[in-house]
Amino acid sequence: MVRTLALIAICGLVLTACSRGAEDASPVARLAVSVSPSEGEVGSPLDMTYTFLVSSDAPALPEDTYVFVHFLDADGERMWSDDHQPPTPAHKWKPGSTIRYTRTTFVPRYPYVGEARIDAGLYSRATGKRFPLSGATDMGLHAYRVSTFNMRLQSDRPFVVFSNGWYDLEGTSDTGGPEWRWSKKTATLSFRNPKRDVALFLEADEPLQLPEPRRAEVHLGSSLIDSFALTARQREVRRMDIAASQLGNDDTVQVTIAVDKTFVPKALAPLGSPDPRELGVRVFHAYVRPK
Repeated sequence: MVRTLALIAICGLVLTACSRGAEDASPVARLAVSVSPSEGEVGSPLDMTYTFLVSSDAPALPEDTYVFVHFLDADGERMWSDDHQPPTPAHKWKPGSTIRYTRTTFVPRYPYVGEARIDAGLYSRATGKRFPLSGATDMGLHAYRVSTFNMRLQSDRPFVVFSNGWYDLEGTSDTGGPEWRWSKKTATLSFRNPKRDVALFLEADEPLQLPEPRRAEVHLGSSLIDSFALTARQREVRRMDIAASQLGNDDTVQVTIAVDKTFVPKALAPLGSPDPRELGVRVFHAYVRPK
């Protein structure tokens, strides 16, 4: 019994020392995050602006340093994440500098309404080690409370329908993971005409390194409203501002997405995929926000 208590005491001292050592490490930076808008519903985009004020004595960080971002409910349960590498990689940050950038994330299908907390920090993808920042953290785990926003019920905003030219929904959104649809060479999105200016958000990517570069175009009627390259292994959020006059007078608006070249996974020998579909662009989210 005495030996057991001694071991417990020793373990406690070790854990305390380790925790204290981690807390005593010099913080890399102070992180502030702003969220716009301050409320979000299922499928809606949130513009997240990250500001790192790098410490004057900040240590060098490894090349695989990423930002982890956790969206938590009122009980502290993680709903979804948005881990990413900053546009200026962390191993290139200079002491005393300010790193600021904005990226857009989308609220997934998750059964929660109320205030959501955002925790964030820095970590090594290879080792999982987290690096200290300035600010409030839980239990010394270097997860810092950086912002909040409200998750609300779906509003009466125009709902985007994946109309023609789309394959079935894929993914795992019910568990907070991503979901997507592949288009064919040409596909149509439709939504109720709000008869006012809108912003159309489209999140798409090119998940593979294909033999030839590809482009996607977005048309509203005969007008080209966006055109972009599909960059391998890069998810991109496109925002298209559309005037009410461009929407026309019909009750329903139709937007067409087309790629210049499709591909068939089964025909690409290195993939070893049995998928025989002719694929265009992979779309994660399409959202219309009236202005």
